[in-house]
Amino acid sequence: MSPAAATAEGAGAGTTPLRVVLVDDHPVVRAGLSAVLSSTGEIAVVAEAGSHAEALALLTGSGGPLAGAAPDLLVVDLHLGEGPDGAALLRDLGERGVTVPVLVLTAHDTGDDVLRAVEAGAVGYLLKDAPPAALRDGVRQAAAGETVLAPRAAAALVQGRRGRTPAPAPPPLTGREVDVLRAVGRGLTNRQVARELGIREATVKTHLVHAYSSLGAVNRTDAVRRAREHGLLD
Repeated sequence: MSPAAATAEGAGAGTTPLRVVLVDDHPVVRAGLSAVLSSTGEIAVVAEAGSHAEALALLTGSGGPLAGAAPDLLVVDLHLGEGPDGAALLRDLGERGVTVPVLVLTAHDTGDDVLRAVEAGAVGYLLKDAPPAALRDGVRQAAAGETVLAPRAAAALVQGRRGRTPAPAPPPLTGREVDVLRAVGRGLTNRQVARELGIREATVKTHLVHAYSSLGAVNRTDAVRRAREHGLLD
């Protein structure tokens, strides 16, 4: 059984402890979390960071306490003082190719906070008032790649999604405008499009102009790209 698969208290005896990095801007919180997580011997806090910048340097550098060995899990507070927050850290790590799973552990449970964390790539979202055993279980589950959501966070996530403004409807295009854009997307010239569709070349140009206006496009290539993004050429 891998260390990440041990999900019950005490099940990790004889296995290598999970290597966890804590990111929180309050030293006393990091100290308390480290004591709670390491109390059973199944989890080892191998490094800590107090800010976005410290965490980024720690996880993308070759030296330091990690010595180039990726941890099994990052436990990150969503709010990191005056600098960029935990969601920004997740995005920045992803852009740099760091693929370590992230568990957000915070005191905030609003729908927007949970949405930001999940959309940034967090595999879990727990609250700091969780019982110690629940925190340790959550760490093990998140390290194994499982989704872990505190009940209040899950409820906030649902409410947050309900409160989101619906995505704008795709711009209206006529059937003939779609036909023209599909042909243009295949690399045909206006004359070739006219021949294929059995219409005049001037009519092709008219359809393109209307499509540009509807899509907010600046040229034929841009119009095809925008139409595809809206799923209009599927």
